Parts: sequence; structure tokens; C-alpha cells
Amino acid sequence: MPRTSSSNEYERKLLAKISEHGWQCTSVAGEESSPSFSYTIGLFQSFGHPELVIFGLNPKTAHGVLSIAARAAAAGKPLDLQQPTDALLEDYPCVFVKVPESEYDSYILSACWYYEGCSFPLYQVVWPSMEGIFPWSASATDEFRATQPILGAYTRGS
Repeated sequence: MPRTSSSNEYERKLLAKISEHGWQCTSVAGEESSPSFSYTIGLFQSFGHPELVIFGLNPKTAHGVLSIAARAAAAGKPLDLQQPTDALLEDYPCVFVKVPESEYDSYILSACWYYEGCSFPLYQVVWPSMEGIFPWSASATDEFRATQPILGAYTRGS
């Protein structure tokens, strides 16, 4: 059961956005040792769709990518998280990786607050380099891997 009351302005805004749109996008700025990332809050409660997290994109781009998935879920036509999709980034197929709950507290704290725990599904949206290489590829650079830490194990159809 998600929260319905808040104790500060950030929480009030989060609840208001979810109430109005069915979801919210939260972005976290990167630091020297960790990349930036953005994630959804409310997709699971509002549309029965897993929450999503994406790394390494600027907040505006990440919000745009997550918005495409959110609109599809809201329309009752969610993306198939078991298959690659080119619906999120033009000319670049993204894949989805199921994130283990053990990773939630390191990244998606506001979602855990909203759901009053970590009992909801979360998938990572993973995008390829301009050359079409994914972070787990042997030919991926260390810099590209650092931009997108993979929080779960990728297997086709994961």
C-alpha cells in the first residue's frame, strides 16, 4: 500500500504528481564515483507496471525515455520487458534487466518511501552505445560501463 501522507514539501510534491499523472520521475545527479540516474515512482501502483530506472542520461532525456514507457502503461499497452525495444530511443534498441530488491536501497529511496518498503518490481532500462554495444559486451569501454552499472543479471528474456 503506498503512502498517502507526507511530512515535507518534497514528499507533498511527489504525492501530488503521482495523484495527477499516475507517476513521477525522480532524477539523481551523478558524482565522481557514481553516474546520474532517473527512476519512476507510481507506475506499479497506478498501472500495474514495474517501476523503471535508467542510468547515464541527462535528466531531461531520461524523463523523456521513461515517459514513453509510462504513457504506454497508462494506455494499457505496456512495453514487453522481456524483449528489446526501439520504442524508447530512436535507432537504438533498449533492453530491460530485472533489478534485485537488494539494490533498491542504493538507488531508489523515494520509491521505497512511497511504497513503504521494497515490495514492488523494478527493471533497469539499458541502452547501447552509439556503436550498438551494451555495457556487458567485451568490447564496451570502461567509461561506458561506469556510465551504466548493471544492477541485475542480463539474460535475453530476463
